[in-house]
Amino acid sequence: FVLDYEKEEVWFQQDGATAHTARRSMEMLRELFPGRLVSLRGDISWPPRSPDLSPCDFFLWGYLKAEVYKHRPRTLQELKDAIRQEVAAIPREVTRRTMENFRERLRECLNNGRHHLSDIIFKTKLSVLSDVKWHHIGYSQI
Repeated sequence: FVLDYEKEEVWFQQDGATAHTARRSMEMLRELFPGRLVSLRGDISWPPRSPDLSPCDFFLWGYLKAEVYKHRPRTLQELKDAIRQEVAAIPREVTRRTMENFRERLRECLNNGRHHLSDIIFKTKLSVLSDVKWHHIGYSQI
């Protein structure tokens, strides 16, 4: 499932949901990502209740929901097809800027004693893209 990247450069991050941290799941993830597993009970602990440190939470799910439902899928297969199409259509620049945003969030978390991030970061420092209509990123509309 890690296709175009050198596995040694890829880190795996997940929240602490019970299904994610089951013994069998964790064994497989540790084998695939030795020393690079960010998770409850992982190599690096996942901070609890921290959606602002997950690109899927602060960007991807809201973005995909807005884009996928433009297609008005009527069946499960249409929904799956629309999701695949929209994931494949995310521009590289959007991905790059989302990851810049993620790095800034991590720095802010460390600078803040590993506590929750303040809302101000989402309204000032982390304007990710101004030339693309964003449906959801952080806690503010851009």
